[in-house]
Amino acid sequence: MTALQPARRGPAGDGPPGAADRTVRRIPFPVVDEITRHCLTDDEPETVHIEVHLPGRPDPDRLRAAFREALCRHPRILMRQAPHRWWRRRYAWELTGVPDVDPVVFPPPGPDALERARERALADCPPLDASPPVRLEVVERGPDGGGDEGGKGAANGGTVLLVTINHTALDGPACLRVLATAAQLYGGADNSPAPPPVRAPGAATGGALPDTPPLGGHRLARPVRIAAERGPRSADGRGGSGTRGGSGARGGSDTRGSSGTRGDSGARGGSDTRGNGMLITELPVPARPPRVGGVAAFTVNDQLLVATCLMVARWNHVHGRPSAPVVVTMPVDDRPRGTDMPIGNGTRLVSVGFGPEEKQDAALLTADPPDPAAVARLLRRTAARTRSLKAAPGSQLGLGAALLTAPVLPVGARGVLTRALRTAAAPLASTTLLSNIGRIPYPLDFGDAGRPTAVWFSAPARMPRGLTVTTVSVGGRIQLALRWSHALLDDEAGARLGTLFARSLAATSWTPPAGEDHPDHTDRTDHPDHPDHPNRPDHTDRTNRPDHPDHTDRPEGTAP
Repeated sequence: MTALQPARRGPAGDGPPGAADRTVRRIPFPVVDEITRHCLTDDEPETVHIEVHLPGRPDPDRLRAAFREALCRHPRILMRQAPHRWWRRRYAWELTGVPDVDPVVFPPPGPDALERARERALADCPPLDASPPVRLEVVERGPDGGGDEGGKGAANGGTVLLVTINHTALDGPACLRVLATAAQLYGGADNSPAPPPVRAPGAATGGALPDTPPLGGHRLARPVRIAAERGPRSADGRGGSGTRGGSGARGGSDTRGSSGTRGDSGARGGSDTRGNGMLITELPVPARPPRVGGVAAFTVNDQLLVATCLMVARWNHVHGRPSAPVVVTMPVDDRPRGTDMPIGNGTRLVSVGFGPEEKQDAALLTADPPDPAAVARLLRRTAARTRSLKAAPGSQLGLGAALLTAPVLPVGARGVLTRALRTAAAPLASTTLLSNIGRIPYPLDFGDAGRPTAVWFSAPARMPRGLTVTTVSVGGRIQLALRWSHALLDDEAGARLGTLFARSLAATSWTPPAGEDHPDHTDRTDHPDHPDHPNRPDHTDRTNRPDHPDHTDRPEGTAP
């Protein structure tokens, strides 16, 4: 069966003993699921995309069986939306116990097979009326990489596991947990998450400035919007749901020009602004100052937040638009990563505000390149804000969302109200979303197919934000996926924005003071190759390790 053929109906397998005997039961939509369901549109599919690059090629039958059983071992993913009427009080999920359809497909191999699979991930959302709302495409790469410009080891061929998730039902980290179970069932190796490293409590010396506000959340000031740039489409219609792959700048600090080559479009038409575009690339992890008392002055997550702020500010400055205040939404995931991990949409969203405290440095931060001292001050303020935000308790979408989903009015009326409020509140929406997965906590060891050489996530980029930034750390590199709405940017503009992000991230890299430029002065203790890292494995494979995302937020985003 190819990806162009309809999925097979009927149970996809028996799963674990007793799975087929489970009765279908219903559970009401949680808050996040209902809000997302109310706001679905055909123009911007609500998909999360994950791709895992393996150096080898798994056996198709064994992989299909392992993934099917992994679904059955996490029965919360085996759900479909129950039939509903507008006057009912709730939407409901039906937990089916076994799959309704076979979610594993093997598209025909070819030089553009991966590009086409990525386009489907952006444009073709798995339906909600069939269990599970997930699709796994197994894409074989040829000896030349098969159109894969961004992955390591492309010269040796290999396989890409490309997962498309309907984000109404679950997020990226939840699906990654299921994929880790499938890897364990396929390869036989333990894929349990690594324990979190032990970090010293307290704040680092030289951290937050004394006048830094305790929270960097959403203020009443209207956040800036990213300046739109949409040029005319080419004659062949490129840009509708195109993707780009880039290799970044391997082994160095210069990350300019990482946009790579253009992907063909899945949507034709001269002025069509539907769907998303995507850029995937990899970047070096920026250096950080040495730890003081075991505590980092700021984290890689803080550097990614600042890089996102610098990217937006510089982009808007060049386009003659206001560059502040920038507000970045950041998913925070507090769920355990073991087999008991709750499956669904489990992240909470916090807003990191930039603006009032940065006004005095506006000219320095929007310069090309940004002033290092101003960037350092911004990093310290951001570190204080994120520490406070992550420590503060909170619900997933806040009190307003809980009130909107209270089963007082019929679900149809609540949907009309939710969409109206979303439209009215669009000017107050955050500027963009940064979803930092951090290090993959599982080995994802697929036995004869190997361990991942690269992993990318991408979150949906719906208006009014129109842009999401998703990052993963693999093998000491940052795997970046930039995804934009074509109502905001065309593919050429998205590629330039990706290059600007790479330069902004490089600007956050710490430089030792004069006379202290020895590499050992740079904070590397969180890198798995460092001898003091508590999760350093005994084996010699230093590319793929079961490292835990210690200092970075684990969303998803969007969850992925």
